[in-house]
Amino acid sequence: MIVDLECEAVLFDLDGVLVDSLGVAERILRDWAAEHGVDGDHAVALSHGRRDVDLIALLAPDLDVAAEVAWIVDREERAVDGITAMPGALDLLAAVPPGRWAVVTSGARAVARARMGAARLPEPAHLVAAEDVRRGKPDPEPYLRGARLLGVAAERCVVIEDAMSGVRAALAAGMRCVGVGAEVVPSAVTLHVANLNELSAVVDGGVISLSATAASSRSTRRSGAPHAG
Repeated sequence: MIVDLECEAVLFDLDGVLVDSLGVAERILRDWAAEHGVDGDHAVALSHGRRDVDLIALLAPDLDVAAEVAWIVDREERAVDGITAMPGALDLLAAVPPGRWAVVTSGARAVARARMGAARLPEPAHLVAAEDVRRGKPDPEPYLRGARLLGVAAERCVVIEDAMSGVRAALAAGMRCVGVGAEVVPSAVTLHVANLNELSAVVDGGVISLSATAASSRSTRRSGAPHAG
């Protein structure tokens, strides 16, 4: 049995969905935390799906947040050794026309482009990065901005996310969401897969059909109206 989602555009989170950058990001964040006497495990746990500016404001609000963010971004932009594409990412991007997908990331624009380049993934025609929004995930602003860039109504977009803060952002934007990986609670999303190898896309005119085998999916929700949560 196949579980299908029909939409007009796909909005991809970046880290953990399209690129495998967890090790690099954690190492840099732990270096920053050690320098400022912040618990590294706590910093990493809070970082998933959050912009650096929001993370630093939570962890060390007395510091010069802009300067600390610049320190992290500079290192992340240069630390691309070992960055690879997530399983299935290249095939899924190739199946969706360039004007019908966007990347919506909590990371900086320069970091996003560097990581996609290192992973040998196509450069997105549309990219929403940390500096493009006033409020980051779990606020819906980043995904709503992505929908506007593509010229597609929110309810006709599907988001692909690996972090619960991103899932909450997608649902708050009125979009359906495919959850990827262990962090996402399957019951919170329309469809859940272990990785993008379990997801395929077929385009017919103006409709994109995202499909996953029921065996790989850990959600029983079907395509239709978005679910609040």
